[in-house]
Amino acid sequence: MKAVARPRRGAPPKGEVSARERILATASELFYREGIRAIGVDTVVERSGVSKTSLYRVFESKDALIAAVAAEQDRSFWAWWDRLEQRHADDPRALLEALLSGIAKRIGRPAFRGCPLLNLATEFPDDNHPGRVIARANKEEMRARLATIVAKLGVGDPHRVASQMALMINGAYVTGLMVKPADLSGDLVDAAMKLVA
Repeated sequence: MKAVARPRRGAPPKGEVSARERILATASELFYREGIRAIGVDTVVERSGVSKTSLYRVFESKDALIAAVAAEQDRSFWAWWDRLEQRHADDPRALLEALLSGIAKRIGRPAFRGCPLLNLATEFPDDNHPGRVIARANKEEMRARLATIVAKLGVGDPHRVASQMALMINGAYVTGLMVKPADLSGDLVDAAMKLVA
C-alpha cells in the first residue's frame, strides 16, 4: 500500500513563505495593479498557489483580506517614515524634505498606480468598511506626524499647515497618475517649504 503524503501543518520551514504571506503578497500586488473590486478571491487563490480553503482559514472574507492588505501597506509606509525620522532626528527641515522627496520618488516609479490607501478609499465609499477605516487612520496619522514636524520648525498653526501639506501630498499622488511633471520632487518640496516659511 502506497503512503499518502499528509499536508504539512504548523509553521513553514525556515526561509519558506507562509500561505498567509503568499496570499497577502499576491493580493496586494493584484489589488494595486488591477483594482480591488476587479480581483476576486479565485484569482488570488490561483496566483498565490494556495487553496481556497487555506485562504478562508486565514481570512474569513474578502473584506478581511482587503483589511489585512491595507494594514500591511500602512505598516510598510510607517516603517519607511520611521527610518527617515531616525536618520534626521535632529533636523526637522531635512526630515520634511526627505519625506517629500521620498514620496515624489515613489510616485515617479514606472509601476505607480496611485496611493494604495487612497485607491481603497475610492473603491469602498462605506466609512465602516474595514479597509477604509485603516486608510482613513493612515491619512489622519500622516497629518498628525506632519503637524509634529512643522511645529518643530516654529510654524504658528502646525495643524492647519499639516492639513495643507497632506492635501498637497495626496494631490501629488493623484497628479502622478495622469501626468509626469518634470520635477515632482522639486515642486512638492518647494510648495511645502513655502508653507513653513
